[in-house]
Amino acid sequence: MPSARILVVDDAEDTRNLLRLQLSNAGYEVETAEDAIAAGRRVLESPPHLLITDVHMPFMTGLELVAAMRADGGVPDIPVIFLTASDDVDSQRGPLRAAAWLRKPVNGERLLQVVALQVPM
Repeated sequence: MPSARILVVDDAEDTRNLLRLQLSNAGYEVETAEDAIAAGRRVLESPPHLLITDVHMPFMTGLELVAAMRADGGVPDIPVIFLTASDDVDSQRGPLRAAAWLRKPVNGERLLQVVALQVPM
């Protein structure tokens, strides 16, 4: 059985690489995108089982990306985990049906726990 595909979106290359390493080592298939525009293209081409996105990115935020995905009837309802460095996570929550909000820097063990609740191995 193929492993779950996860798309990680973050403008910080170090964060993308760290998350890819943690998730790959746990057995997930991981793709990355450096911004919401590239992520949107990937979602349209081949929707992942889970999207992990930074909130604050240039050009388009993670919140705007997910809002656009939710508004597009052709995109399946993909679970989303938001990452943020903001101390005020509660003010960012909206009607986007996030599976989880994790504060950066992300604790690897916590990340894997949250991911395991969203996608099967």
